[in-house]
Order: sequence, then structure tokens, then C-alpha cells
Amino acid sequence: MYSPSDFPPFAVTVDLVVLTVRDDALCALLVRRGEAPYRGRWALPGGFVRATESVADAAVRELAEETGVSGLFLEQLATYGEPRRDPRMRVVSVAHLALAAGLPVPVAGTDAAAARWVPVDQAPALAFDHSRILRDGVERARAKLEYTPLAAEFCGPEFTVAELRRVYEIVWGVPLDPRNFHRKVTGVEGLLVPTGETTGRDGGRPAAVFRRGPAQALYPPLVRP
Repeated sequence: MYSPSDFPPFAVTVDLVVLTVRDDALCALLVRRGEAPYRGRWALPGGFVRATESVADAAVRELAEETGVSGLFLEQLATYGEPRRDPRMRVVSVAHLALAAGLPVPVAGTDAAAARWVPVDQAPALAFDHSRILRDGVERARAKLEYTPLAAEFCGPEFTVAELRRVYEIVWGVPLDPRNFHRKVTGVEGLLVPTGETTGRDGGRPAAVFRRGPAQALYPPLVRP
């Protein structure tokens, strides 16, 4: 017969990997912990799920409380449940991911002593297992650019192929061959719509100007080198 006493209690938390492009770098939203454990260490935003709320609601609440950032689409990234990942007690964390453009300067709140955008390649060692969660989130975000038109959101309403390529280079963290990239993106049905205009803002010869097309998925996908 089932008995609750046979199973020790444990807590559920949420951790948020929130990424954007700022100053030509892929940046993650980090908070400095204001309370033990790991007081003073940088970490991902997050916290405990309340008994009366869903995991999804907890993710939205914790992000807003600790950083002032709201209104994002948050997708579940993975679940992390190593027995000793939290020194306080057994804690299972459901991590969430957001990759979005135009995100504001964060404002720290509740138990976060500070909040800021940090380039992912300059992130310090994070509290708990958050460095691992951040790596997993960055990898998921990079993969999303292979099969979704998300990169175009980081460009203006009208953009050149070179400007779009720069977004891919920043998020993927690798340089891309201009000719190959141009051939691939212009070959994806519904990704780009020509405006009929040209611009010289990229330098060199005038470049064609595009706007985002109706495609919701990229086929063929843009595979990372």
C-alpha cells in the first residue's frame, strides 16, 4: 500500500535561460544572489515553485520578480535532478529557455542583489549547476536558428542578407562564408521577401533589401558548419 512517508519530500524550482543579442554578442540574463546558499555568486534567475501555482506560472513570476523582464515566450528546456545539486535539500529544477530581441535592461528584485546581461562567452562560474543549464540553453538556442526564422527578429523590419548573417554568426559563435550563406537563405522558401530596394550600408556594392517572409519553419534547414 502506498504511504507518503515512504518517499521523502523534495522541492521543485524553475531556472531561466534568457538570451538576447546586445552589442554584437550573445548575452544571458544573470542575477547576483542576495541570499544563501551561494550568496554573492552569479546565477540564472529562478526560484521555488509555490504549492498553488504551475511550473509555467512560476517561471513567469520568478523572471519578473528577480529581473523585471516579462512578456516572453518561455519553453521548457530540460529537468535537472541530481541528488546533491542544491545544498539545502533535494531540489528538482525545471529549466526554461527564451531567445528574444529587444529585451530591456533588467532591474533586480526580491532576493536578487543585481541583474545584468552578460556575454555567454564571458559568464563566470555560476551557482548550483547553472553553468551546465546555461550551456544546454545556448545549445538549444543555436539549434533553433537552424530550423526557425527566429534570427530575422534581431534585424530591423527591412534588412540585408549580410545583416541576417551577422545574427547567425553571433548566436552560433562562428564565422560564415558570405556566398554560401546567401545561397542557402535565399533558397529557403518563404524566409525572405525582396523589397525591390538596395542599400550601401553594408559597404561595397549595393545590397538587396529584404523583409521577413511568412515561413514558420526553415526547409531546408540552415545547418551549422
